[in-house]
Amino acid sequence: MFTGIVEERGTVLEAGAFRLVVRCRTVVTDSDIGASVAVNGVCLTVVARGAEDLAFDLSEETLARSTLGRLRPGDPVNLERPVTLSARLGGHLVQGHVDGVGEVAAIERDDQGGAVLTTRVPEGLLRYAVDKGSITVDGVSLTIAALAGDGMQVALIPHTLAVTTLGTVVPGDLVNLEMDVIAKYVERLMAGDPADGIG
Repeated sequence: MFTGIVEERGTVLEAGAFRLVVRCRTVVTDSDIGASVAVNGVCLTVVARGAEDLAFDLSEETLARSTLGRLRPGDPVNLERPVTLSARLGGHLVQGHVDGVGEVAAIERDDQGGAVLTTRVPEGLLRYAVDKGSITVDGVSLTIAALAGDGMQVALIPHTLAVTTLGTVVPGDLVNLEMDVIAKYVERLMAGDPADGIG
């Protein structure tokens, strides 16, 4: 479980068909083999660890549902270690289970150094988005500022732009989206699927 509060911006060293190696300094310190790390919002398992890098294997499901297969050496990535029971929950409950890939439609900078990011959301996922609700974009916990048409807007403060990959996105870029898990559970419960013994 994660919070969507990015700890570090790492750099891709290797990006093969099913293997990703990321250079990092903070997250590597206590991420042993078998540990979970959120990479651009995707929960991955550490399979190898160097002094300043971590390696992860990528499944076909991960490649199909996220942007990780498009990464190239030199690309920045958002990194977060799992939350501990004694940590403050600064963002929201994030599983690291990406629901789909959105497309950046616009990013409008403001005079205070922040920006408004407009993202197109895949059909079928927008129903989980609510005004002032939580969403995770490339592993960053954000609040939905507005919903319109096939997309949503989130406000980015200068700090978020400075310490995450969202500071460099441009229209046409693809981003990983994880919708609020609570909405998905509520929908499932309301459906009352007899196969689940509910309803």
